Amino acid sequence: MEQEIDEKEIKKIFAGAKRKVVEVAGEIHDIVEDTIWVDYDKLPILSKKIQEAMVEVTQMREKYEFLK
Repeated sequence: MEQEIDEKEIKKIFAGAKRKVVEVAGEIHDIVEDTIWVDYDKLPILSKKIQEAMVEVTQMREKYEFLK
């Protein structure tokens, strides 16, 4: 039972980490769709944010088999 609670908590943390990546990706999408001509300079910054946020997602996937 304790392992199930741990797994649930890990999945919750993992979902939050993935949500961070998706939120930044959404910002990039909005720029590409609507404001690329004025906001293109934000893309490298947002790309860096995705790379940083993906570290946690990737590490968790490597550590916990049930997240794959």
